[in-house]
Amino acid sequence: MSTIATMVAEPDTLADHTNSSALRWNFFATLVDNGFSELKRVQIRDVQINVGKLCNQACNHCHVDAGPNRTEIMSWSTMQRIVKWCADNNIQSIDITGGAPELNPNFRRFVDACLANGSSVVARCNLTVLLEKGQEDLASWYADRGVKLICSLPCYTKDNLEAQRGKGVFGQSIRALQLLNAEGYGTRPDLELDLVYNPNGAFLPPAQQSLEATFKERLGEDFGIQFNHLYTLTNLPISRFRHYLERRGEYENYMDLLARQFNPATVPELMCQHIISVDWLGQIYDCDFNQMLDITAGWRKPRHLWDQGLEQIIDQRIAIDSHCFGCTAGAGSSCGGTLT
Repeated sequence: MSTIATMVAEPDTLADHTNSSALRWNFFATLVDNGFSELKRVQIRDVQINVGKLCNQACNHCHVDAGPNRTEIMSWSTMQRIVKWCADNNIQSIDITGGAPELNPNFRRFVDACLANGSSVVARCNLTVLLEKGQEDLASWYADRGVKLICSLPCYTKDNLEAQRGKGVFGQSIRALQLLNAEGYGTRPDLELDLVYNPNGAFLPPAQQSLEATFKERLGEDFGIQFNHLYTLTNLPISRFRHYLERRGEYENYMDLLARQFNPATVPELMCQHIISVDWLGQIYDCDFNQMLDITAGWRKPRHLWDQGLEQIIDQRIAIDSHCFGCTAGAGSSCGGTLT
């Protein structure tokens, strides 16, 4: 770590390494190799599972490229294999994402199977799915099972949110939050409701703690909404957000911003050292972002989760590339918010 700290202590040093696209975008790998020798997974705290890319929204920052026309859906047989592997390896926390994971026809059966094995379940919800046809009971269904919810709400104002997520989404999101509050989410200690903020453009998120206070004040005063925590996430320059940046001619400037804001204190806390990411086919990756870029976890081709022992996953070198700057810029970024 001392090598990295020395290299980024002087801005001119970093600038020298980032004056061309190729050097700048590979600089993260250079930092890790020189300062940490290898970035490895040290333990498994969570298994994060993408059960499909089908979504009722198509947000311009989505790194999954999820949308209403995607057909990648995890099968029940794949889910069963994942449940067995997690039980056999005593996995305590299962984090389910998508797309809108609830649109997988076997989603509810999958959650119940995970809970039956004693694992806690986190579901990443886009809120508006609660208003979809056939999902009218979803809020109460979640509450009955005590599933922790992490819900995307990029802003507390209508214009900013709909610029990112589409017309009409703000009102639907507010209504969904009110439904969750009515079930006890955000108000009962056993029903945790966390929100996620993403910047609406090529900039880093503001300080998480102060933004959380603003969200709580505005949502509380304007709509009577309560929640537990706010996570601020940096938009990674991949998939749909990369295309958005390229259309606006902002991609290179954004990469420069992420590289200039590299923070060595974030590296020991990077989530890839503590999770394994599973795609809709049951194949494993170092993180959700590597999954979307098809950057395999320490080997040349994808491997299925159930073909690996836990000892083959722990202590495995983590594959890194230029997009990793997104997790290490400023206060850092992870599925659980800032890192420092």
